[in-house]
Amino acid sequence: MKTLNRTANFYDVIRERRSVRLYDPSVKITKEEIKELLGEAILAPSGTNLNPWRFMVFTEPAIKEKLLPMASGQQQVVDASAVIVVLGDMNAYTVENADKINQRAVDAGYMPEEIKDRINNSVQDYYGSVSEQIKKEWQMLDGGLVAMQLMLAAKARGYDTVPMLGYNIEEFRKEFNVPEKLVNILMIAVGKAREPGFPSVRLGVDEVTYWNGNL
Repeated sequence: MKTLNRTANFYDVIRERRSVRLYDPSVKITKEEIKELLGEAILAPSGTNLNPWRFMVFTEPAIKEKLLPMASGQQQVVDASAVIVVLGDMNAYTVENADKINQRAVDAGYMPEEIKDRINNSVQDYYGSVSEQIKKEWQMLDGGLVAMQLMLAAKARGYDTVPMLGYNIEEFRKEFNVPEKLVNILMIAVGKAREPGFPSVRLGVDEVTYWNGNL
């Protein structure tokens, strides 16, 4: 089922996005469209453009059933068209990774060779001295950025989503042999709502904003 909507209004998308937990299990999303969706998501920014995000995509019903007990029986992991688990690659903070990305920018004419070399050297100098804990915190930041972009891109295509932290990470990693270098960030169900998501309220801008350092 193709629901591509490239004319979606941005302001409608951000206002109409809801966290949906009841999905129509008959709706399927093709591998091609999921790849397009991920391609739009990874246009999100990341520290030094190191693209640390990685994705595990689950679409097969039998595999999604394995997620159900890990997610405390939350039915959306079975009924949604796809479940996308956002991970962060701790090996992204290397000169090798930076050079791979930056060389493509050079080849595309976006970056001169000397800038590539300068960035690569800065990656070595900066990231080489940072603790693993700090790097994991950065993974959460970059993973959150790409996850939000994924959810908005899905809504622009007519799909619904829900971000999920409520799953057993240890069981997930063991079941799917997740390597040590990959950090779990977030699970996102993607599909078509069986029932509309509930509208919600937010604190007002004046309640959450401080101006010019005055707390």
